[in-house]
Amino acid sequence: MSTGSAFTGALVSDLLSRGVAADVVADITDRLDVYVPDLAAALEEAYPVAGPGDDSLLTSLSSLMADAIADRPAALRARDRKRLLEPDRLQRPDMIGYATYVDRFGGTLSGVGQHIDHLQRLGVTYLHLLPLLKTRPGPDDGGYAVADYREVRPDLGTMEDLEQLAADLHDAGIDLTIDLVLNHVAEEHPWAEAARAGDQHYRDYFYVFSDRGIPDEFERTLPEVFPAFAPGNFTSCNDLDAWVWTTFNSWQWDVNWTNPSVFCEYVDIMLSLANRGVDCLRLDAIAFIVKQLGTSCQNLPGVHVITQALRSILRIVAPSVSLKAEAIVAPDDLVAYLGQGRFSGKISDLAYHNSLMVQIWSAIAAQDARLMSVALQRFPPIPVSSSWVTYLRCHDDIGWAIDDGDAAAVGWSGPAHRAFLADYYRGDFPSSSAQGADFQDNPLTGDRRTSGSAASLAGVQTAIDSDDPEALRLSVHRLLLGYAMVFGFGGIPLIWMGDEIALPNDEDYLDDPMHADDNRWMHRPVMDWPLVDRCVREETSLGEPAEWAAQQTLRGIKLLTRARARLPMLHATCTTQVDVLDDPAVVLFTRRSAAGTLVEVYNVADSPRRLSLDHLRSRGVTEPRDVLGMHDATVHDGQLLLAPMAAHWLVTAADAPPEVTAPTLGT
Repeated sequence: MSTGSAFTGALVSDLLSRGVAADVVADITDRLDVYVPDLAAALEEAYPVAGPGDDSLLTSLSSLMADAIADRPAALRARDRKRLLEPDRLQRPDMIGYATYVDRFGGTLSGVGQHIDHLQRLGVTYLHLLPLLKTRPGPDDGGYAVADYREVRPDLGTMEDLEQLAADLHDAGIDLTIDLVLNHVAEEHPWAEAARAGDQHYRDYFYVFSDRGIPDEFERTLPEVFPAFAPGNFTSCNDLDAWVWTTFNSWQWDVNWTNPSVFCEYVDIMLSLANRGVDCLRLDAIAFIVKQLGTSCQNLPGVHVITQALRSILRIVAPSVSLKAEAIVAPDDLVAYLGQGRFSGKISDLAYHNSLMVQIWSAIAAQDARLMSVALQRFPPIPVSSSWVTYLRCHDDIGWAIDDGDAAAVGWSGPAHRAFLADYYRGDFPSSSAQGADFQDNPLTGDRRTSGSAASLAGVQTAIDSDDPEALRLSVHRLLLGYAMVFGFGGIPLIWMGDEIALPNDEDYLDDPMHADDNRWMHRPVMDWPLVDRCVREETSLGEPAEWAAQQTLRGIKLLTRARARLPMLHATCTTQVDVLDDPAVVLFTRRSAAGTLVEVYNVADSPRRLSLDHLRSRGVTEPRDVLGMHDATVHDGQLLLAPMAAHWLVTAADAPPEVTAPTLGT
């Protein structure tokens, strides 16, 4: 395989032959010096089968990259140059995320553009649109069964609409993220169609086995993702006269990343989307792309090798584009997706902090944050160039990823606590007001995941149904407490569409044959724009309970976005110390920076609690001032009185942003 210098020379030659301007070539050459060594090292490890003197892979990549550079629009090149001067953009406190499906939010891509003002009112600077590329007909796993990476779903618009939306979002100061499904394609994808037609080139794009021998060996250590409706990991295909690897559903074929041609295909797709104006690619199902007999075929080191190669290519061609790892994995495996050891700072820029979501819901159900403190404190530091993406809910189910060792550290049983959480959020526990549902109950493993909107899991719908104003107030506080932790932990907080107006479960999914068998659609509602408009227009609280909850939640989310954006302590390079003191219901997040110290105080109980101001002073917060303003900050006898489900963000008065006029506590 060519050396890095030979590849650099080949790419520069390719650019010049395409008539790329000298100043662009100069910019690219500077980046090649930095990133080609990482690219070459990753390719040599991932694709050693090429053999000495075989330059076919690098020659293909040089051509693909030269085409993308030549085609990159001038506006995006300018964006690249700007972003190179602000390398911490994704880590800044004013990065506020929002996630939604196109059709649920705006109907079409053009419709999304008509609601950019709503995102701006929320302070959103990062928009993730869930799968929008063309999918298979019929069931499509929520859009993750892609039939064509080069077309948008026809009902959502066109690639030109996507390009226009990206430009409009950029004008509004908002980055665009979309999904790039890496592990599999729909069986209707042209690659799979060609394989079924007998094309050996494309048959090699997949894992195909003539009999059950090798699949059965793999099955001994493979978990099942959807045991209820897609058991097993292999599917018999009559057209292939063979078994094909299908981790998720029988109509989603796993692609073979050991094939260099597959790597080149995805590079071409990635660069094409980057040139449409996409700012971040969410690498869907990335944990599954490398297979090895005798393992779970998840989280293997080769995943990070491939990601390093993809990132290096992006940094050369489109350095304003970032990568986000969709790795919903155990805590011990999670940090690796941001880079550890030799991969530190060289792979994904962002990764989901799934454990934070789980620990927030756990603490609220148990009214005890000790497990949260143990679990979150054992995460190792992440690379300074990366950031978490934090969230309370998302489009997917909640898997109760409670580590048995963490549970034992606080005297609990891991299996029992997982069962408790599934029962609690299904509403089957005496003190629970949640309205969730089991997803993928697996009696063999005891695994029960949970579906439900954040508002319904927090008890909003139960309070509305029972016409109990006090329960409704508490449930809204519970919802906002969860979001306060998400916004205050560090990284990019994501608002899941509809949570900002406390939308409950949507049972209409049962009337849709495409969705009826998948209860995750209960927390994927259609946005209620008339309700949003009423909340925005009304200056006083709305009369109906559901509308009151919507307005109060929207006000609370806006408080969080405003407070977060002005606090340098919430820059992602600062770390969060999570502590539980004498009262297990009171948890403190402490974040320190050169600008001062922020202590976040949360009461996860539905009854009042107290916190001595000495705990704030010992952490460096003197003359404390609440910069959040979500609850009254009252002090009595040297103790901060905490309302049920209260959240306070406290800084020393001298470190408070100038616009904060709240009185100093204790005065």
